[in-house]
Amino acid sequence: MKKNLLLGIFAVGFLYSCATNPLTGKKSLNFVSNSELFPSSFQQYGTFLKENKVITGTADAKRVETVGMRIKAAAEKYLTYLGQSQYLNDYRWEYKLIDSKEVNAWCMPGGKIVVYSGILPITKDDAGLATVMGHEVSHALANHGAQRMSAAQLQQLGAVGVAVATGSQSSEKQQMWQQYYGLGSQVGVMLPFSRSHETEADKIGLTLMAIAGYNPDDSVIFWQRMAAQSAGQAPPEFMSTHPSDATRIANLKALIPEAKALAAKVGVIYR
Repeated sequence: MKKNLLLGIFAVGFLYSCATNPLTGKKSLNFVSNSELFPSSFQQYGTFLKENKVITGTADAKRVETVGMRIKAAAEKYLTYLGQSQYLNDYRWEYKLIDSKEVNAWCMPGGKIVVYSGILPITKDDAGLATVMGHEVSHALANHGAQRMSAAQLQQLGAVGVAVATGSQSSEKQQMWQQYYGLGSQVGVMLPFSRSHETEADKIGLTLMAIAGYNPDDSVIFWQRMAAQSAGQAPPEFMSTHPSDATRIANLKALIPEAKALAAKVGVIYR
């Protein structure tokens, strides 16, 4: 009964909150509109920049801006090709390099991008940086942030449903069912959901970097460097928000021909 309740809650959420994303062609879970999400995103980005050291006037800062602008132009070109040029109307693109040893980068909804200086020794060159920025921009373009927020709301709704369904049982059993639900929804739904987003962002990101003029073959080289840097310290894949490095590299190799083919249709040819 509890398993059926869990699946039913998520199924209802998907049925009543799905919209088709032009880049994926898939219906996706989304309770949050861009008109609600973007103002908050822009405000949070501004606060983040005030609270962290932004690097300006250096070759690395210029590289982040240049690669970011090429990825932006690629996104515009790709969406125009798809007949969805209006999709980016509310985006307010920015590309900032932050002084931090953290190996990370992200793009907030609406095109607000941050690259941490700690990832630059691993990106090494423009193609490596384009791999990272194309991937992060793709999370925003695919509305993954809004989808994760929506999924979290469903997960909370599910916890309420479990509480109602077990309300006549002892407090010990109620707590037990909540623990089962929490673990089951996390490992069985939320983590696979997140990993699917990573693979989706990899796929879109490869196309963006190809359209921007970077060879998507270089994405594999970057992720091989990332794998070497992590030295096998990542958690097991089923317990992670991200695919394992081996899975990701295998996926990229399989996706590269499609990315090159799409880039060729837009006008970029690789030999």
